[in-house]
Amino acid sequence: MAAPDAAIHAFAATANPAASWRIPVTALKESMDQTQQNTFSKVAAVTFGFWIIKIIATTLGEVGGDAVTMSMNLGYLTGSLIFAAIFILAVTAQIRARRFHPYLFWFVIVATTTFGTTLADFFDRSLGIGYVGGSTSLFLLLMATLGLWYWRMGSVSTHSITSPQAEIFYWLAIMFSQTLGTALGDLLSNTTGYAGGVLVFATGLALIALLHFFTRLNKVALFWAAFILTRPLGATMGDFLDKPVAHGGLDLSRYTASAILALAIVALVMLLPQRAERIDAAPSAG
Repeated sequence: MAAPDAAIHAFAATANPAASWRIPVTALKESMDQTQQNTFSKVAAVTFGFWIIKIIATTLGEVGGDAVTMSMNLGYLTGSLIFAAIFILAVTAQIRARRFHPYLFWFVIVATTTFGTTLADFFDRSLGIGYVGGSTSLFLLLMATLGLWYWRMGSVSTHSITSPQAEIFYWLAIMFSQTLGTALGDLLSNTTGYAGGVLVFATGLALIALLHFFTRLNKVALFWAAFILTRPLGATMGDFLDKPVAHGGLDLSRYTASAILALAIVALVMLLPQRAERIDAAPSAG
């Protein structure tokens, strides 16, 4: 029976040459997809462009969150519930995706910043625990998330995100770091003013950059420190854009500022190189 089968396949390939390539090409594509999944994660690589877009995204989160809770007068609890639902839907789509999609990734980042804004305001103001109490509570939540992540997965590095469980820990840590950054931004801006807050956090980020390039300090710890500090920098910039002139701001419309910032993010994602983070074969501790 083998000879007739071989003859039939040979005739089919002669009659339709494309058929003889269909199976090998499909197999090659599946092999390439699997190789990409084994080599790269679904989160963005940490580059200079990453930090630029991240800061703008945090600024959008501050302005957009305030637009819903303040301009629409929905309040911090309602705003938090709305953005929590968006965050859950966005993270679900991100985790179900088979590979890195830049626009989806940055949409999830923006979802964490808006949710972080309203949640931090709810902690600080609605619960009545103040900026110090809110910052302390959120810091403990972030440390607990990172600690549990490390305990379960052995690393909190962006180079080690190889499973849905690691992705869930990653996005929880991102969300709590955004929320903590918002609380820290509010705490400092109420003490030093918006310009002073921007100067303090920008100086802190510059110091972390120097430590990254010129010391052997743990790069993973420096990444998370920088990620936290970019949030209050963006939050302070957002407050500067929409707060009244009498309070040191520019008094811009929150809706207009949100639209401009969103368009800026889309443009930068288009213009700046976007690539997935490479997975380490044996990620270092941290």
